[in-house]
Amino acid sequence: MGCDNEITGIILAGGLSRRMFASGRSGASADAPAGDKGLLDIAGKPMLGHVIERLAPQVGTIAINANGDPARFAPFGLPVVPDTIDGFVGPLAGVLAGLLWARTNTPDARWIASASADAPFVPPDLVARLRAAVEMRGNAIAIAQSSGGLQPVIGLWPLALAEDLDAALRGGLRKVLHWTDKHGTVPVAFDHFDVAGTSVDPFFNANTPEELAEARRLMAEMGRS
Repeated sequence: MGCDNEITGIILAGGLSRRMFASGRSGASADAPAGDKGLLDIAGKPMLGHVIERLAPQVGTIAINANGDPARFAPFGLPVVPDTIDGFVGPLAGVLAGLLWARTNTPDARWIASASADAPFVPPDLVARLRAAVEMRGNAIAIAQSSGGLQPVIGLWPLALAEDLDAALRGGLRKVLHWTDKHGTVPVAFDHFDVAGTSVDPFFNANTPEELAEARRLMAEMGRS
């Protein structure tokens, strides 16, 4: 892993992936994930593997936030942390799970840095830039910004806010920015990068089969350069 032990990486893989697996799958039920898009192949490795490869050098430790049987992530050799709030209530549940896990398992950590399992082009300076934006701002929350909009699941979250987030979720809050704005949302803008003439958002995420095909094409072009 990287050298910043004050930041623990949490990869959010606890969603239902409904748009990727719109037709469902045999044996799926209301209380089980519809599919693991992070395990889909891009350029010879799972999409989640690309996220890990990019995030690991930037943080002290990484864990995967996911629900269901953790054995499916065993090849990655990383801790798997389930949501502590039942019912697949959204990405803030994964953030909370990460905050609580980091506080117990990475005692030097002050923040968690979150990235989604379907964002294989995470920039190499993500964590350093997020940290620089909030280093002197108390418990403010840095959120990545690209293409003119915020990326609410890509951010830096203070461990000190774990109890506040737990209470908010148990009180029915679901919108990420409604909660971050309460503590101070600090946008951190990232530029697009070029791949063979295509301008690519660094937080491009493969939510649909069509986006997965595009991610495969872009990764193949990057491999040729």
